Amino acid sequence: MDPELLGIRRHLSDFPPFDGLSDEHLDAITEQIEVSYYRAGSHILAAGDSIDALYYVRSGAVEIYRRSGDLYDRLSEGGIFGQYGLLRGRRTQYPAIALEDTLLYLIPADLFDQLCEEDTDFADFVELGRTRPEASQPVSQRSQDMLTTRVRRLVARPPLIAEATETAQAVAQRIAGEPLAAVLVVEAEGDDPRYTYADTDGALWQVRGILTDADFRSRVVAEGRDSQTPVGEIVTDHLVAVQSDETVQEAMLIMLRHNIHHLAVIHRRRPIGVIRLEDVVRYETQSSLYLMDSIFSQDSVRGLATLLPDVRASAVRMIREGADSKTMSTALSAVGRSFTRRLIELAEADLGPPPVPYAFMAMGSMARNEQTLVTDQDNALVLDDRFDPSAHDEYFLALAQRVSDGLDACGYAHCKGDIMATNPQWRQPLGVWKQTFQSWIEAPNPERLLHSNIFFDLDNVYGEERLVEQLQERVATQAGKSPAFLAAMARNALNRTPPIGFFRDFVMEKDGRHNNSINVKRRGTAPLTDLIRIHALACGSRAQNSFERLNDIAETQLLGPGVPENLRFALEVLSFTRLEHQAIDIEQEREPDNNIEPENVPDKQRAELKEAFRALSHAQKFLRFRYPMPTARRSTSRRAG
Repeated sequence: MDPELLGIRRHLSDFPPFDGLSDEHLDAITEQIEVSYYRAGSHILAAGDSIDALYYVRSGAVEIYRRSGDLYDRLSEGGIFGQYGLLRGRRTQYPAIALEDTLLYLIPADLFDQLCEEDTDFADFVELGRTRPEASQPVSQRSQDMLTTRVRRLVARPPLIAEATETAQAVAQRIAGEPLAAVLVVEAEGDDPRYTYADTDGALWQVRGILTDADFRSRVVAEGRDSQTPVGEIVTDHLVAVQSDETVQEAMLIMLRHNIHHLAVIHRRRPIGVIRLEDVVRYETQSSLYLMDSIFSQDSVRGLATLLPDVRASAVRMIREGADSKTMSTALSAVGRSFTRRLIELAEADLGPPPVPYAFMAMGSMARNEQTLVTDQDNALVLDDRFDPSAHDEYFLALAQRVSDGLDACGYAHCKGDIMATNPQWRQPLGVWKQTFQSWIEAPNPERLLHSNIFFDLDNVYGEERLVEQLQERVATQAGKSPAFLAAMARNALNRTPPIGFFRDFVMEKDGRHNNSINVKRRGTAPLTDLIRIHALACGSRAQNSFERLNDIAETQLLGPGVPENLRFALEVLSFTRLEHQAIDIEQEREPDNNIEPENVPDKQRAELKEAFRALSHAQKFLRFRYPMPTARRSTSRRAG
């Protein structure tokens, strides 16, 4: 393939929905693509124009408008437009103008139709669009699974090529300092058609094999060969390669089967790169499943603490591969639970078996499976009613202290409000917990409402699950029967409002270090989670996760038509924005936090944020009317006679 076309193909394969296409489809696009250039300010498409191609932004920027003239979207490198016109009568639905000098790739309409017909993921992408995150749709695991991820995604750079006639010394000098430390050896007009390809001048070459720095040490230095020996005499004739369309899993199996650490990646008989076994291992180790396995193999707090960079790397990878917020948060919560369980196992191994049965209970984001990369710990101990403080509390205090300090070392900070099992108030037998929960529901006050917001999201992490289940049942059956409690919770939920001003502009924080920013947790996900919790308690939902609670709320028709969907959209946008900006902080080697600066957010995402905050604002206004404070009834008596 011509180098220019190969460059087009590589660029397309880096962006959705093209990154998931087969090699055959990518080749077809590359061979039929047209290139157009537009000056800044020029019109690309006008409303109602005939359209015969899908547009792909190679460089520059394009603004997409509604028919009303309002800005609809702003696209940069890798963005596509024109798909709605192609799907709806071949007429432009949204006008497009070049914001900057812009280079576009045009994919013919007939090929677009073929891709929609033959590739379901491509069709879903262009038909559903990415203008609004679909919180209800689970993220595709295709790009996160070794069984389905194409091996070409692991190729980071073109391969080094050496002719068989070059000397060992010259080739060794070329690979010195190269991160891959490997070279592909080729010879003219070989006899193996599988690996014979034409270069840009039309000359035929065959890939003979791979030489690594280790090969030079073992086959040249160790054997005392002359440094001027041609590499064709050093390389083995049996090339082991993988097609670029194969999976990462298959590449790993090939390397293990042949006991090799470097593998040539071939596309249409042309070598496009070399991958190492460590590349595959690194890809796999950035998964939450691998992380959890690593967690349970550690035998000390120090060992567990070393995994924090892996946790963060896994989260960044998931963000970059298109995971939605629910998938991300569920994975991070599973990792957090694994840390907690392993710390408890290590504590029990040192302290001995517990004197009475117990459950280690998580509250807040871990209980809801909604953890992010910035989180503290909220936990408590539910003890069997046979618990005797004088005889048993020393053990459970020691256990709680070890777990709490261990979590802090692993990146889960101590709770500033002291909502931890190290606090004797939150280390109680089941009977006391039941009475405590009942008092919070029957006689709410500011402190009890604060605790309800934390403790009424609860789940078992380790130990006797039945102890926590009884508390979950009490919350689900009793809270919704108390109008006064729901009304008090509703008013308490109005203390944190979204950052939208009278003119629908963002209202910024003014607190020094985060000046002119928005705390997405404090002003977004936290008040939205509070609001959803109240509706879930009202309808008796036993779900803990906010998305699952919205499912239960929708089934009861507690809210008006479309309201649960709007809240779902708002929750996805706010949660994903929070996670994405934490990932950006990590990539830029900053400590992640919950603050964003709207001016650094792309226009499209900024518009989604405003829509999400408005949905939250409308839902908060409804709370006061949906859960009015009960008025005291005067008792009257009739006189006889």
